Amino acid sequence: MARPAAKVLPAKHLAALAVVAVLGLVLVADFLWASSSSASFSIWSSSFSIWSSRVDISSRPTASPPPSATKKTKDNTSTGSMDISATFADLAAPELQWEQMAEAPVPRLDGAAIQIKNLLFVFAGYGTINYVHSHVDIYNFSDNTWGGKFDMPKEMAHSHLGMVTDGRFIYVVTGQYGPQCRGPTARNFVLDTETKEWHDLPPLPVPRYAPATQLWRGRLHVMGGSKEDRHEPGLEHWSLAVKDGKALEQEWRSEIPVPRGGPHRACVVANDKLLIIGGQEGDFMAKPGSPIFKCVRRSEIVYSDVYMLDDGMKWKELPPMPKPDSHIEFAWTNVNNSLIIAGGTTEKHPITKKMTLVGEVFRFNLETLEWSVIGRLPFRIKTTLVGYWDGWLYFTSGQRDKGPSNPSPKKVVGCMWRTKLLL
Repeated sequence: MARPAAKVLPAKHLAALAVVAVLGLVLVADFLWASSSSASFSIWSSSFSIWSSRVDISSRPTASPPPSATKKTKDNTSTGSMDISATFADLAAPELQWEQMAEAPVPRLDGAAIQIKNLLFVFAGYGTINYVHSHVDIYNFSDNTWGGKFDMPKEMAHSHLGMVTDGRFIYVVTGQYGPQCRGPTARNFVLDTETKEWHDLPPLPVPRYAPATQLWRGRLHVMGGSKEDRHEPGLEHWSLAVKDGKALEQEWRSEIPVPRGGPHRACVVANDKLLIIGGQEGDFMAKPGSPIFKCVRRSEIVYSDVYMLDDGMKWKELPPMPKPDSHIEFAWTNVNNSLIIAGGTTEKHPITKKMTLVGEVFRFNLETLEWSVIGRLPFRIKTTLVGYWDGWLYFTSGQRDKGPSNPSPKKVVGCMWRTKLLL
């Protein structure tokens, strides 16, 4: 039997079916796109939430930020500075009760100071980077007043001085002459603090910045510091026989070099031993070709090393400071056979490379040769000028920090503070 022939739909019915099919495909595609987009958005939102939690440094200060959250330096390199706290170098320290005293007549940075009995003689220093002082101010610990200002010799350096006293005469050695990062002078002077008269001493063989300086066994010792370019550490060690403010020789004698060179270290004679403490290698330099010798920063290495020159005229290494510390050449005093050191600068921030100031007060027991942290200053500060009188520890001048959470240097100050010191 023959199969029935298929019926052919009219053309208008075929067109209607085609439209329905197209609409169905569109609806299916739209559904699939919406589902896919919803899933993708959900995943992206989850990723954003995780990324956001990583850069929330207030709740996760040690978390590693993603590349897009790291800071950029001037040379456009990533620093990731949020990984390390700005106050990373602060040490735990007991609180001291500080009292603010009469402010110095002028602010000072890189000045010098010598205490003789109840008087603190404060010399020179930067007022600003473009202005340096050329006079002496005197602080009287007995009545806590400033007075007795007098001028320095015109040829005398204005900062980065070496200085020491025998109890009446103050020996002033080399240093930087002028503001910014000008060159050093080899000229040396002595001040009679009773008559306020100045006299010359034989010049150093070569000038130095901030050398370690002390009187030991009848000789004026000058060690280390920075060389003429202000950056390269010097290792040389010279001495000159002196007595009652006069040189007994016309030329400096070469001595055993210091084990490590550089400026801004404390230099102490205690128990008939000569000690050099802390310091740094490297410093700011004058910008090449600058008519004003404009200061530009170079690499610096701050160290905690302590060395002692013994009876055999050999250097012996002693226990290091609790942390690297520099700019402390006049930031120390000897109390009951313990060295007290206030403030300074330590290692730069490892990421931002910013200078970091010190806010601790250190003690070095000269009998046990042990270091300790005995307190904290009102703020972090470098190049303090320290004295001690009638149970009170005093400090004045220097450059302080930007605030409790920012140890970078900011304002040059002339304030005077004191705290009762109980050892």
